[in-house]
Amino acid sequence: MITAHRNVWNAVKTWTADVTVQQRKTPQITRSQHIILCRQEYLRHFYGYRPAERRPKRSAQNDMDADWSKGFCDKIKHMQRFFGFPPSGELTKDTLEVMRKPRCGLSDVEPFGDTVRWTNRILSYRLPIPASQVRKVFRDAWKVWSNVTPIKFRKRGRREADIAISFYSGDHQDGTPFDGKQGILAHAFLPGIGIGGDVHFDAEEDWSTNSTGYNLFTVAVHEFGHAIGLAHSPDPGAVMYPVSKHVFKCFPGISPDFDSLFSNKPPPKTPDKCDPDLSFDAVTELQQEVHFFKDRFMWRKHPLFEETRITLTNSLWPSSIPSNLDAGYMNIEKNFNLMLVFCFSGSQYWKLTQLQLEEGFPKNITNLGFPSRVKSVDAALHIRFKRYTVFFTGHECWRYDELWEVLDARPSLIEQEWPGVPAPIDAAVYFDGTKSPFFDAVQVNYSTLYLPSKPYAIVRTV
Repeated sequence: MITAHRNVWNAVKTWTADVTVQQRKTPQITRSQHIILCRQEYLRHFYGYRPAERRPKRSAQNDMDADWSKGFCDKIKHMQRFFGFPPSGELTKDTLEVMRKPRCGLSDVEPFGDTVRWTNRILSYRLPIPASQVRKVFRDAWKVWSNVTPIKFRKRGRREADIAISFYSGDHQDGTPFDGKQGILAHAFLPGIGIGGDVHFDAEEDWSTNSTGYNLFTVAVHEFGHAIGLAHSPDPGAVMYPVSKHVFKCFPGISPDFDSLFSNKPPPKTPDKCDPDLSFDAVTELQQEVHFFKDRFMWRKHPLFEETRITLTNSLWPSSIPSNLDAGYMNIEKNFNLMLVFCFSGSQYWKLTQLQLEEGFPKNITNLGFPSRVKSVDAALHIRFKRYTVFFTGHECWRYDELWEVLDARPSLIEQEWPGVPAPIDAAVYFDGTKSPFFDAVQVNYSTLYLPSKPYAIVRTV
């Protein structure tokens, strides 16, 4: 355990040692019991599910069957719609997986109305924890919100404050007990008098200021959002997404969240991989994975795993890479010890070495040899064993020699070089193997052309 992690956790334990709380351990339960508890308690706590009262006691199996009432299935559908899953009303693998993830303790259907607002723009908060490092974490978290809202925050000592920040374990007499390590990490109360606006953190979690354990700053920014009146967002890229993301590099989605307090602007929309009209900005291979880019999101597909998961682009890629990529490809020919990645957006391109941006980039694509009439690259297909890359622009394609770093003087027509592939091209990717498994989880139209022992996938979404 590194120093930063230990200092934060010791500060929390030092303060909570002076508070009388109920200590509890997470019981060891079987998988079937875990599923039963998850589906009942999770839906009760976060979606308002109420099981039938005074139900006759029956066997465990009969109890499980009895739970599949219309009301229960409706709550499952509600949850599935919130997280962007098909609303089947069944406990699918994706649904159960979200139920098991650590998250915020506030309900996803909390009634945030126009009346749940602070009446003043200067709020005070009280933090009875002496450790300077913990105080700095919370001060920085408040600054995130003061930078994008008209609200200002002031720390108070022993005086009464609008918002009290506390660490508790187990049942701490507010009606929403903590559940030990993992599970519910923290919760907050809506703006109001008394406990309104207060923020509680689970003292049993392994809090840290880095990627070890749960990042206190990340969770604090989320909970402070509740304290000023924000509800949960179904957008996995938003600050107010209820499931913990461990490490936070930046804060997309803050302004749209807060704008909802003052306007009727719709929240940012997360792409749905099952949307038949879905299109991609770019697709590229990265080692053994294929990455699909759409706005500030990406899907990662590995040939050994069935599922294709969505995440934020900047969770892996540098924040200097724009969210609206046009094309990208990986090249490891020049130095087998280094992974080079090239990303294109508009008239510029970025060069990454081991996913770190090289000095002097971005550069204009004319540096690659493109004439000034070419304003952007639609797709890039790196053919590794031949050491060249094909760039697609409109109805044309250009061959770029990676060894000599020379672009062909004249382009070819796509319909001549790639018969049967309609132009323009949205994305292209090279990958190893004898079939194309990467596109099964995302609905696109594509053609696969087999050249000597290696397949190519040319993607044109419609």
